Amino acid sequence: MSVEQFSVDIPDAVLQDLETRLKMTRFPVDYANDDWSYGANTAYMRELVDYWINAYDWRKVENDINAFDNYRTNIDGVPIHFIKAEGKGPNPMPLVLSHGWPWTFWDLHKVIGPLSDPEAYGGDPHDSFDVIVPSLPGFGFSTPITQTGINFWRTADMWHELMTEKLGYSKFAAQGGDWGAIITSQLGYKYSPSIIGLHQIMILPLTTFNTERPWDITGGAMIPEGTPDEQRARIIKWQEAIAAHVAVHMLDPQTLATGLNDSPAGLLAWLMERRRGWACCGGDLESIWDKEFLITTAMIYWVTQSLGTSTRFYAEAARNPWQPTHGEPVVNVPVGLSHMLGDGTKFPDEPDTSMFSNVIFEKSHELGGHFGPSERPDMIVADIRETFRSLR
Repeated sequence: MSVEQFSVDIPDAVLQDLETRLKMTRFPVDYANDDWSYGANTAYMRELVDYWINAYDWRKVENDINAFDNYRTNIDGVPIHFIKAEGKGPNPMPLVLSHGWPWTFWDLHKVIGPLSDPEAYGGDPHDSFDVIVPSLPGFGFSTPITQTGINFWRTADMWHELMTEKLGYSKFAAQGGDWGAIITSQLGYKYSPSIIGLHQIMILPLTTFNTERPWDITGGAMIPEGTPDEQRARIIKWQEAIAAHVAVHMLDPQTLATGLNDSPAGLLAWLMERRRGWACCGGDLESIWDKEFLITTAMIYWVTQSLGTSTRFYAEAARNPWQPTHGEPVVNVPVGLSHMLGDGTKFPDEPDTSMFSNVIFEKSHELGGHFGPSERPDMIVADIRETFRSLR
């Protein structure tokens, strides 16, 4: 039950096996797909795989990860990995940052320093935080898990235990995007006496998956007749961006895992297609991330064999619907919202903030996408600081 220091050290045999598999990749025939409209473009996947084999240095990345203070603990029988960076300032505020899918904890690494030690990055030391970045259960180094029922609201319970019992904070702040956003909302809903405030880059009602068709994120609704052509096109584009992955992850996660746990190139393609489609990158992944970062995302899933358990997070949300612990599903703590208008998963209408009773900060960003902290770390850092400045 203790919190123990942790270092990433993947055995050489795992890396050798990976290299063999990559060299034996049987790429599919691909044509008329320069725009990725049929899925991941094979020519670009060949380029990434070649880089993975011949230029990528996992040991260098391991050193970068281990430069942070990494820890592991056990909560409810689930191993939880997290980074903790002590705040450098007169009164650091504890802050837990939660990622999503197909993120990893590494999507947050560029905001850890500026948030924990703002003065070193040209900021005000009074804005410092104790920064805690966990890997979601079943993701990355928060593995292996072998029990069902681990979903977003169970994760919120774990984060509350991590922050209050394991790390000893009486109150803390929380931030998140994607799955991290709904985890953060659940913390604000269920554990409001312990929560200083929240910051989110996405809005997902707590009841999002409490439907007869949770695998259909559109709710089975057709676009109404008479909808203007421009709005209709935006809605269809939104549906195309999210429909397939939610349905497959909820209904067939283990079938998918059989292929992607065996083929690193297949895993890479599945992750990169989503990352390209949801980021604000104009179809050019490397305008936002370099190849090292893109491969590191796949590596964290690969070396931990966590694609299957990470996708089950969706299935468990559907099989174990959210239930209220009190009142309506309204979040009654101060909330800051950053609307990332370039997020490919964002519904075209104006954001509905009615689930939050006390929005103290709200800002829209034209250039922001689904992966805000790794796409636009300076932007997210500024919004987090502004959200919590009045709550200190």
